[in-house]
Amino acid sequence: MNISASALTATRLRMDVITENMAGANTTRTANGEPYRRKFVVFQERTNDRSFASFINRAKKNVGGVRVLEIGTDMSEFKLDYNPSHPDADENGYVRMPNVEVVQEMTDMMAAYRAYEANITALNTLKDMAVKTLEIGR
Repeated sequence: MNISASALTATRLRMDVITENMAGANTTRTANGEPYRRKFVVFQERTNDRSFASFINRAKKNVGGVRVLEIGTDMSEFKLDYNPSHPDADENGYVRMPNVEVVQEMTDMMAAYRAYEANITALNTLKDMAVKTLEIGR
């Protein structure tokens, strides 16, 4: 259950970051004066160390799963959009737009949703198995 719970928590954060990216897809000026930069989530296996004692402790506590290592920032180039009437246009009429591709974000959101759904299914299956196991003793 801890493994599925960790995956649900991490996936939920991933969906929040994707939502933030979609919200900032047209933001041409942030607090630092640049357009919004796309963010991404980096997952890591949730473990402690590789010693034998640590392995035994993890087995006892059922530690495992995934954790968020970091929320990174995509440093790829901004897109240029010709719009001389925009307040953020440069002297040539180009506006630097965020490096967010909405279609890619929607694809990532669907993948995150499927992962979330799969972990809920695994959690429910585990719960059903535990209930069935308890019914054996009756």
